[in-house]
Amino acid sequence: MTQEKNVRLQSAELDRCIFGIANGDSDALSKLYTMVSAPVYAYALTVLRNTYDADDVLHDTIVKVYENAPVYRSQGKPMAWILTIAKNLCFTRFRQNAHFADVSDEALEQQFADNTQMSVEDKLLVTKCLSVLPQEERSIVVLHAVSGLKHREIAKLLNIPLSTVLSKYNRSLKKLQEIILEED
Repeated sequence: MTQEKNVRLQSAELDRCIFGIANGDSDALSKLYTMVSAPVYAYALTVLRNTYDADDVLHDTIVKVYENAPVYRSQGKPMAWILTIAKNLCFTRFRQNAHFADVSDEALEQQFADNTQMSVEDKLLVTKCLSVLPQEERSIVVLHAVSGLKHREIAKLLNIPLSTVLSKYNRSLKKLQEIILEED
């Protein structure tokens, strides 16, 4: 099965969950949480660099999805809608705190190692991104690799040009490949 087909199937399933939530199906909420918790948490952690804030944003995102499910209109991109909610909550958190979290890369890697919601592969990718990439590049890689968003969706979500997303994504992959080759 191709990655594109997987994304379409996941999008259709997320749409079903959101519509189920709108109709009061508690199983749909649980299933949605299982499907989106890892990518939303990974995105929030790359932006906020604090596990407590990332957990809060994850849970606040689920609450916002629950609250807005009755007015949700599918456009075939439910993950983009959910991550837009998470992005807005991250920026709200920045405004509330009026500063960036000061967490060392080592502490951040340990926080990722303790997260049971993410697969081992996702943890390794995100940890590597966090340790070597600047914040914007980290967000782009995580949104594409972990969340499965297309580059065009990432550009819209982060409010940056598509060409910038593409170049930063490719540059980031080259950096990661060089590091992996050096380690081998």
